[in-house]
Amino acid sequence: MSDATTHTDSPVSAMDFHPQPQGGAPKPWAFPAPERSQLPNGLTLLTSHRPGQQVVAVEINLVAPLDAEPEGLDGVATIMARALSEGTDTHDAEEFAAELERCGATLDAHADHPGVRVSLEVPASRLTRALGLLADALRAPAFPESEVERLVRNRLDEIPHELANPARRAAMALSKELFPATARMSRPRQGTEETVARIDAAAVRAYYDAHVRPATATAVIVGDFTGVDLAAALADTLGAWSGSTAEPVKAAPIVADDTGRVVIVDRPGAVQTQLLIGRIGADRHDRVWPAQVLGTYCLGGTLTSRLDRVLREEKGYTYGVRAFGQVLRSTSPASPEGATGAALLAISGSVDTGSTVPALDDLWKVLRTLAAEGLTDEERDVAVQNLVGVAPLKYETAAAVAGTLADQVEQQLPDDFQAQLYARLAETGTVEATAAAVNAFPVDRLVTVLVGDAAQIAEPVKALGIGEVTVVSS
Repeated sequence: MSDATTHTDSPVSAMDFHPQPQGGAPKPWAFPAPERSQLPNGLTLLTSHRPGQQVVAVEINLVAPLDAEPEGLDGVATIMARALSEGTDTHDAEEFAAELERCGATLDAHADHPGVRVSLEVPASRLTRALGLLADALRAPAFPESEVERLVRNRLDEIPHELANPARRAAMALSKELFPATARMSRPRQGTEETVARIDAAAVRAYYDAHVRPATATAVIVGDFTGVDLAAALADTLGAWSGSTAEPVKAAPIVADDTGRVVIVDRPGAVQTQLLIGRIGADRHDRVWPAQVLGTYCLGGTLTSRLDRVLREEKGYTYGVRAFGQVLRSTSPASPEGATGAALLAISGSVDTGSTVPALDDLWKVLRTLAAEGLTDEERDVAVQNLVGVAPLKYETAAAVAGTLADQVEQQLPDDFQAQLYARLAETGTVEATAAAVNAFPVDRLVTVLVGDAAQIAEPVKALGIGEVTVVSS
């Protein structure tokens, strides 16, 4: 047996570590400024070259507001919007869909109170071809009777599902409560079973002929235009669209009643209650808007806001409750009709049926405490960081930028509004944000809609004293 080999310790060689990466200096960021121009046919253009954004986003604003829908035909704007991609003078519905697919493009359209929005996304290399399809849809839609009938049937099938959805049902009830019955805003945006059933191809064509034209439309185009002759592409596509030069429909003033009251939409046996609490307040043209955005965010804009902290974290009533401001329609004070805009200021969430009354009680306590004690500087600082600090991420895509620019056009805001808003948010102090939030949600001027079991919640809600209680059937 041989002797065992003797091992001696040897020095371990030193390991070389790569230096830890260090964060670079933050790069300045600002919301993209568009270039504004106009085609010979009157179409207004907003373009923004975004290097690296190989998927180009196009948004078309058509001034075809819901207010302009003929009496008894609520929903015709929605059917028209959906029918724009159902065939043109050169392609039937199936061929049009196939052409879009060959471009790798998506085309969507929807109608809302300010008008109709048509949205296109397409790889930059196929932009010209897709613009041609978009122009055909706007210039010469076929509105075939069979396709319109199909879209009407589809819409009629959607309505029962919407009525069964507590959140959608609450939104309908709140609109009906806030606005007079004669106002279009008081009724469902996409029509009712009764009104949609009356819509035919002739009604769709008439609405199109009355409101869709380049002279009152705006096209927003955002993306990487490198290697694209955008001027030539537009001249051959959207530039070939012609139509009437008549003035657009003027918006009627918005009238709302925010007298404090409660409406319970009865859902016998419901195990949850859907809450929607709201009123009408200042829109983006009002100088208070930045402070209102900031104060509302502190109240209920995120998981760390006051409402969530109390109702979700401390009490466990809900998975989440949110406060928000949503512009319904907005016109510039300098417009011919003057300022006629308004925003819906609301708090929404859901709780189990047994927690409905204590949750409402605590929600009102949060609002009263806010009015009595105000926001803290810490709440204000966190809100500013969340709203302003994440903006570069929020606008990483061309579609996000185009959507915001189109919103600004729709609401008659200056092209630099969003950029200026971030500066104003950063400058807004705690006291100003508090005042705006308190004015946005006064405890005695809120319309509360509850979708739930009236037999269980009606009497105890009355005892809260937050307004007269009315029960309606679902």
